[in-house]
Amino acid sequence: MQHKPSDPLPGPLSGPNPKQSAARLWAPLARFIEWEWRVGVAAQARGPAAHFGYEFVRFGIKQAWACLFGALLLALLIATHLFYPKGAPLARYDFLVLAAVFIQIVMIDFKLETIDEVKVICVFHAVGTAMEIFKTSVGSWIYPEASLLRIGGVPLFTGFMYAAIGSYIARCWRLFDFRFTRHPPIWALIILSVAIYANFFGHHYVWDARPILFAAAIILLGPCTIYYKIWRVHRRMPLLLGLLLVAIFIWFAENIGTFTAAWAYPNQRHGWVPVGLGKLSSWFLLMLISYTLVAWLNRPNAMIKSQ
Repeated sequence: MQHKPSDPLPGPLSGPNPKQSAARLWAPLARFIEWEWRVGVAAQARGPAAHFGYEFVRFGIKQAWACLFGALLLALLIATHLFYPKGAPLARYDFLVLAAVFIQIVMIDFKLETIDEVKVICVFHAVGTAMEIFKTSVGSWIYPEASLLRIGGVPLFTGFMYAAIGSYIARCWRLFDFRFTRHPPIWALIILSVAIYANFFGHHYVWDARPILFAAAIILLGPCTIYYKIWRVHRRMPLLLGLLLVAIFIWFAENIGTFTAAWAYPNQRHGWVPVGLGKLSSWFLLMLISYTLVAWLNRPNAMIKSQ
């Protein structure tokens, strides 16, 4: 029998074993596993409407947990824009650097973050900062405020914003127990990601290769389906659609970031205007790089459909 993309695949009515819950990776969540399991079983027993409501809330909580690092950074941008005192001895950008490091330490100390997630964050911090240094040097965007903790025109807090994307994907991978069909080889994704990263630099001097990169992404990832588990069964969607949806949310976050004057594009120097939809293409390509790194670390598991 064929299933629509939004339909759950066949699965056991009793749901997965709570002892296999991904929440056990994070100590603060582990204590709630049994309690949350009983809530889910009770909702399932009440019928389809209650079951849908439970999964809807569970999906939101999982997404919130996956976004924790990025959400805290975004909250810092908003709070410092509204309340950080002008003329303070410590520059706003430097405060953001120290605050981001403090958040990272607290998350590790309280086991809100796993060691694997920390590794992803470190790699993304380095990759993102290197690109930022180049992009600001050619005038793609600027960081208008003064600070000490910076490399060239790039305050060091910016690397954490790129790291938040990698952290989100890594956490989602485990929280939703990702499985795949027709997943492309990792080596092919690595080649594509290197080409995307090189194009972020090279298109300032030679022809912009984005049309070819988008075509390659469609060829590689178009046939791939991602299966994600909210509770008792895996649901599915095209992987390309999932990456595009995340890119859209990042675009919204970027609008918030520029509104807080954390950075500015050339057309925003004399007053804030929304970031153009054209930036979605950049975020989508960046998502491919992010996804490739996490996939390389996690090694995608194939989905075995129930008969």
